[in-house]
Amino acid sequence: MIDILKNRIKQGYRTSKFPGEDPGLPERFRGRPVLRPELCVAGCAACVDACPTRALEQRQPGDEKGLLALDLGRCLFCAECTAACPEGAVTFTKDHRLAASRRGDLLVTSEEARLAESLGQEMRRIFGRSLKLRQVSAGGCSACEAELTALGNVVFDLGRFGVQFVASPRHADGLVVTGPVTRNMSEALRIAYEAVPPPRIVIAVGACGISGGPFIGSNEQLGGAASVVPVDLFIPGCPPHPVTILDGMLRLLGRLKENRVREASRERGGETKNDRDAVPR
Repeated sequence: MIDILKNRIKQGYRTSKFPGEDPGLPERFRGRPVLRPELCVAGCAACVDACPTRALEQRQPGDEKGLLALDLGRCLFCAECTAACPEGAVTFTKDHRLAASRRGDLLVTSEEARLAESLGQEMRRIFGRSLKLRQVSAGGCSACEAELTALGNVVFDLGRFGVQFVASPRHADGLVVTGPVTRNMSEALRIAYEAVPPPRIVIAVGACGISGGPFIGSNEQLGGAASVVPVDLFIPGCPPHPVTILDGMLRLLGRLKENRVREASRERGGETKNDRDAVPR
């Protein structure tokens, strides 16, 4: 026991200082993508063809929304598109901020991107300091579920923000849904949602939970949580990093200031301090 205590003291303070400081993600981390359609070679669609979930879309020249669009709700962050494009029209930054309040805000173009917005004033008053969530795996592979579990460890310590996972939807303020929502799980998800006392929120986590992910097109899945229940927060990734999930939850609760990603900060890898500052509790 003495040796264990000595080792623990030697390790020091291990809880991340996020969101007050940079989360310290590794260089190989793949975060918010940046599209540079001006680098595209005329007639080339290599990156579009390489995408396994058709998250990338090539548009006609002259389209006011740009030549390329990437749906974060479908993206697996596999980087097959970057490998297929030697010109660098698609790159991934270290920006962990990916969550959005509306499905349409997950569409990345060359324009400014929108981040998740906070709940209304009344909802923030109810959930702002204490949020209980019930996790529902609706056919997931357990990757997103593992990242959600990691939120409870000493590094991320979700409980310090007043957010906890509970065992029953009847004791919850909302649901966290993972998996593509298989036909066999759709009714169970609906029952769990109805068991949560209103007002309630729903958070869809991962590409599967948003769009069906790699299972898009299968007749055995319904295409994500929004096919069964209304969704208040979409957190993309395959799986999303715990910091990405935590960032989305804090934005939903009004704990973080910025709700946009500026083009300049994206080109620097999303390391702008003002975009990371937390609202004082």
